[in-house]
Amino acid sequence: MKRSIVFLGTPLAAVTVLEKLLDRHNVELVVTQPDKKRGRGGALVPSPVKIAAIRHGIPVTHELEDVKRLAPDPTRLGVVVAYGKIIPVDVLENIKMLNVHFSLLPRWRGAAPVERAIIAGDQRTGVCIMEVEPTLDTGGVYARCETDITSSDTAASLTDRLAHMGGDALLEVLSGELTSPVTQEGEVTYAHKIAAKERFIDWSGSSTDIWRRIRALSCFAIVNKKRIGLVEVEDLPDVVGEPAVVGPDAVVYAENGAVRLTRVQPEGKSVMSAADWLRGIRDNGGLRCDREQ
Repeated sequence: MKRSIVFLGTPLAAVTVLEKLLDRHNVELVVTQPDKKRGRGGALVPSPVKIAAIRHGIPVTHELEDVKRLAPDPTRLGVVVAYGKIIPVDVLENIKMLNVHFSLLPRWRGAAPVERAIIAGDQRTGVCIMEVEPTLDTGGVYARCETDITSSDTAASLTDRLAHMGGDALLEVLSGELTSPVTQEGEVTYAHKIAAKERFIDWSGSSTDIWRRIRALSCFAIVNKKRIGLVEVEDLPDVVGEPAVVGPDAVVYAENGAVRLTRVQPEGKSVMSAADWLRGIRDNGGLRCDREQ
């Protein structure tokens, strides 16, 4: 069954689903977030979904109102993948929409389900194809698939895997008539939007919590008054030392345990090994991270 699709999405993960849809269905309109200013020059940059849509010759809009202006089509469906806004009731009254949500609902409803799952130490996550309702991620589920969260998973790698899984699950759902979705059951948790302060590591708490947060977010520390991006670290939960001290072997101690820095990004420089970063500092004995921004 080939359907007419209105696609709502913004980031790179949504492009993965869009590309899969284009193999079997007619995507007649793409709705995405407006271009944003990026870089030092403040140039306007389109979303990854907008770039993909233009490449495929699909009309693009930033206005949800344009969905209501489409000619009536009983086969048309909306597909939402990380669009970035709740769909208002008046739009949902005009078109049935399905959402590809990157969690095992009702766990991690909301804006940052992948990041919150890693930070919380979840062992498994997945994708739900659900019916869009005016309330946040509460709709019935048409399909769900699961995957392990491995110790090497970052938010980027896990999101990419879930996007491919979600795209395949969506195609299966759309391959025939829609059945009745299954009501969500279980404990509800919310994946609140990531706050800027969560990206700063102050070395309190456990090394395992810090390790998870660095895998989930673009985190940074401040060493010698300079910001350093923490790209990749190794968890050393049994190592003991003075919190926030950086040793010559690139180990940084937390309140409980420590992490070994393996890849970092000093301010204004490219990503490099932590060993190279330390060698570039004349006196790396007794380096200390700031505990406050």
